Amino acid sequence: MKTEILQHNLVPEHTILSDEEAEKVLLDMNITEDQLPKILPNDPVVKAIEAKEGDILKITTKSQTAGIFVKYRIVRR
Repeated sequence: MKTEILQHNLVPEHTILSDEEAEKVLLDMNITEDQLPKILPNDPVVKAIEAKEGDILKITTKSQTAGIFVKYRIVRR
């Protein structure tokens, strides 16, 4: 039941980055974890993918106008 939300057509793909991937993203963007936008630990998708506080998520959105758009969020309160 908890993964049903991931099948909804309005929910973009969420991926938990490995420590190495997260470090590379932060270096490439020249930012620190504190500068990333937050996503709350009680967000339904965060719960569904079993992300933990401190994880960095890659969120891939597809749209007809923008094509593929990638954004990053850190799981924090």
